[in-house]
Amino acid sequence: MKLLKLIAAFLITGFSAEAQKYELGEVTKAELEEKAHATDPSAPAAILFSKGQTYMVYSDQNGFELMTEVEVKIKIYNKDGYQWANKEIPYYSTSGAKEAIDISKAVTYNLVDGAVKKTKLRSEGEFDEQVNKYWKQKKIVLPDVKEGSIIEYRYTIRSPFIEKFPYWQFQESIPVNHSEYVTKIPEYYMYNVNFRGFLVPKVNRTSNSRSIIINSKERSDGRVTKTTFSSDKIEYNEAQVTYVLENLPALKDESFVNNILNYTAGVEHELTMVKYPNSPVKSYSSTWEDVVNTIYKYDDFGPELNKTGYFDKDIDALLAGKTTAADKVNAIFGYVKERMNWNSYTGYSCNDGVRKAYTDKVGNIAEINLMLTAMLRYAGLNANPVLVSTRSKMIALFPNRTAFNYVIAAVEADGKLLLLDATSKSAMPNILPTRAINWMGRLIRKDGSSEAIDLMPQASAREVVNVAAQLDAQGKLTGKARGQFYDHNAYYFRENFSGVTKESNMERLEKKHKGLEVSNYNIVDDKLSSKPVLEEYEFSHSSVCDIIGDKIYINPMLFLTQNENPFRQEKREYPIDFIFPRQDKYMITIALPAGYVVESSPAPVNVVMEDGMGSFKYNIAVSNNSLQLGVVMDINRAAISQDYYPTIKDFFQKMIDKQNEKVVLKKV
Repeated sequence: MKLLKLIAAFLITGFSAEAQKYELGEVTKAELEEKAHATDPSAPAAILFSKGQTYMVYSDQNGFELMTEVEVKIKIYNKDGYQWANKEIPYYSTSGAKEAIDISKAVTYNLVDGAVKKTKLRSEGEFDEQVNKYWKQKKIVLPDVKEGSIIEYRYTIRSPFIEKFPYWQFQESIPVNHSEYVTKIPEYYMYNVNFRGFLVPKVNRTSNSRSIIINSKERSDGRVTKTTFSSDKIEYNEAQVTYVLENLPALKDESFVNNILNYTAGVEHELTMVKYPNSPVKSYSSTWEDVVNTIYKYDDFGPELNKTGYFDKDIDALLAGKTTAADKVNAIFGYVKERMNWNSYTGYSCNDGVRKAYTDKVGNIAEINLMLTAMLRYAGLNANPVLVSTRSKMIALFPNRTAFNYVIAAVEADGKLLLLDATSKSAMPNILPTRAINWMGRLIRKDGSSEAIDLMPQASAREVVNVAAQLDAQGKLTGKARGQFYDHNAYYFRENFSGVTKESNMERLEKKHKGLEVSNYNIVDDKLSSKPVLEEYEFSHSSVCDIIGDKIYINPMLFLTQNENPFRQEKREYPIDFIFPRQDKYMITIALPAGYVVESSPAPVNVVMEDGMGSFKYNIAVSNNSLQLGVVMDINRAAISQDYYPTIKDFFQKMIDKQNEKVVLKKV
């Protein structure tokens, strides 16, 4: 029996080891027949394995270059997983240094009549796209993808940029069974290694002996020139590090998260030092001041700020009669917003340059906002560019030039620092587009000095809603509503709703508030002023209350009630990002039907969160046969640590519970 158990254990171990081979081309019927992921049955797809390795190759012409090989195998469970059959690979490409992408394998496997069918990537399924002046992306679309398919692909990136390895992401929005990344680094290079996320990979370190052949030629001086060739063999040690994570759960996005990738398991490498034989040490460690000073000197950045001849006459006419700093800022900012149109390209480098952008009235982020900065300086104001990392980009863990992908303007006026972004028609001073509100930026002055700038809004964005309604004995509600939107709330309203028709806005409200019928809709909005956006409409609603016998049960917040807590998870791993502080204020008056009085109503409440993070006030009164409700909700911080998650979750639940309490009317 012991022998049988030993043999069984050996067989199981053997099969297990066989199952753990992570090689492309090894697709079984069992894998294709699998209907759901073992640990996450709701997953639309799963990464069976992802493998990457980055190493260096040497050539006499280019020296050491980076090679990164990636292999991925994915199981598609249902139609929602089809998107994983499309892969985009970004790469740097200019007229000078560039990266190269090679797709060496891309295959789809299906089970057809009990046999494994293999379909290779067709030529029309692979193509390149120009992202901006410096970046392209290779796209592949795997063929014949169905529910149950398995797809595989392999690609290689060859890069002359040894300063930074490709970022390796272990975790994805679908389960990952196995992910590993291998680095092989010659002894001449030292890199900073940083992990992201809350999962730490297993690390294995080994050392390999390597050698390179360096070919050279020399020409002798004299009456007859003679060329001689020589080869030198150089041996060196190569440090090999393997990072492995297994059985990774799908990364679930949560409410109020700025960029989930900031908290996703991954590893990144940044070059810090180079030491070649018989050569001095070259340090690449830098400060943020070093980084921004280098960027400022780029031809497509700093010099663009010094160009004024293309706009001087227009700005002179614009500023005629304006003497205060505030008037000048508002005039120039409004002028650039109205004249220029953003072409959707981000980055801190100009593409065609500010002069051409001004003439064409179209430009990228850098062209528009560097132009704005130059105009403000021309007007005698203290204006400087601010480098920013957008919300879609991961926050840099150490100083480097790739940390930034955006630039805005900052101007000091009347003792205040105003942040400006003219790429959005709806932006206002210190009211930036959401894409640019991402923790800290870096202001650069003419002398090369810099300082960190807090991009998070401090002022509370308000939404004030007034409702005057009449309820009849049959439960029908009619009335008027008036909403006022301030600061960032005004920005979002303008961006999303100001440009659409009245009919579309009425449909939006009716879809948002089921049972509502809207009429006489109107918007009052002066886009060039700091006044709030005003939204007005009349309404009727036939299902806002319940009638049981001689009693009417009505929620005094009517159709404005919040029904679901956005914070449903038991635990929270990420900071809670509200983007900006906010205040929602509701003042509702409901005239009661004749012959009815209030039997009971919700008790007033004042919920205050710890450390002044926010509050909720609810107060109801009865006067002259009408209900008068006042509700104010304040969130006083743009971002709150995940340590306060239980407090936030409880706060929202208490607020929602109170909003859903009802007033009872009885017939007299």
